[in-house]
Amino acid sequence: MKRHRDHGGGLDAAIARFGGERDNWIDLSTGINPDPFPIPDIPAQAWTALPDACAQDALLQAARAFWNVPREAAILAAPGASALIARLPALWPAAQVAIHTPTYNEHAAAFEAHGWDVAQRPSASTAAQVVVHPNNPDGRMWSGDELTGDVVIIDESFCDVTPDQSHMSRTTRGDTIILKSFGKFWGLAGMRLGFAIGAPAHIARLADLMGPWAVSGPALGIATAALSDAGWAAQARRKLAESATRLDGLMSQKGAKLIGGTDLFRLYDVDDARAWQDRLARGHVWSRIFPYSDTWLRLGLPSEQGWDQLGAAL
Repeated sequence: MKRHRDHGGGLDAAIARFGGERDNWIDLSTGINPDPFPIPDIPAQAWTALPDACAQDALLQAARAFWNVPREAAILAAPGASALIARLPALWPAAQVAIHTPTYNEHAAAFEAHGWDVAQRPSASTAAQVVVHPNNPDGRMWSGDELTGDVVIIDESFCDVTPDQSHMSRTTRGDTIILKSFGKFWGLAGMRLGFAIGAPAHIARLADLMGPWAVSGPALGIATAALSDAGWAAQARRKLAESATRLDGLMSQKGAKLIGGTDLFRLYDVDDARAWQDRLARGHVWSRIFPYSDTWLRLGLPSEQGWDQLGAAL
């Protein structure tokens, strides 16, 4: 049976239902930084030539420094974390994988597509464990003693707002692969860039599955500049934290209760999530609700220009 894979986004469908033009909407259904890293000048050769090894090496060196990747671990850049998620289950013989839910549903879908049995919790027959850290949508953080699988995949797509919470030191072990997403914290989701970090043998096999020239020349240059800009990252964390606090205050005034999230998205408990989503949509603000909860509403952060529109929609 094919798993239902609901996601944020889908703004076209919202516009078709509630009207308006795309430029008049703000999409808060995803956890993407509303103030993205400024794109530097891109040399013409980045568009016209195949990505070269030097550009890729520069990106991986910048990634290693930014995330404090241990020397023993290898890094692979790919066209989005989702592309890595889809291929990871092929690294091992199909068995049982533990994926605690609710969480990002592409992990379970990928393992099921490769013939794995998906369970809620690790057991004696569990061969792999997947956790999203911090979790999407509730922001749960996983401690090291909770990571017990023979193979542990840690999706840290939202962890760049709390870098001190990363499990990167585990990549010196042969049992751990960490995933990083470039689109969330840096706000450039359309660039499609993600990273897998772990034991060299696992990363080499994953690289074979991805094929050559997986990352475009423009993406290599932009991401290298971004990962090398520690000042921008520090400023972005401060601004995101301030915006998350501001959003909590606004939502609490309207009767919503904060129950989780990160500085990139917030999860609220409301009386009727569908009614809240419709009310916001009538003000051309798109939000995220979930098929497994009638009361959970998730909001990303608006840009500075979007706060008035959000307040009016509420």
